[in-house]
Amino acid sequence: MMTQKQKTVAIYALPLVVLSIPLVGNLVSKEVNWSGSDFMIAGALLFTVAFLINLVRNKIKKQSQRLLICIFILLALALLWTELAVGVFGSPFAGS
Repeated sequence: MMTQKQKTVAIYALPLVVLSIPLVGNLVSKEVNWSGSDFMIAGALLFTVAFLINLVRNKIKKQSQRLLICIFILLALALLWTELAVGVFGSPFAGS
């Protein structure tokens, strides 16, 4: 069983693990082409999501509400990440 502190550390370590994937890709392949600003934006998004999930985990007591809110947060992250990556919705936010 993980303690509360271990769960918090795991929540904040996960964005570093996710960011290490494109970092390794940048180092070993010419097809992955992330700039410093790409890493900063992705890091800001991922750490904001980690903060929000940790906040929900600590403040919301009902398991079903906690799960629904976390799913909503992760869905919002996926939509925003997809829009920034490929411009699915064609917004000026994505550079379209």
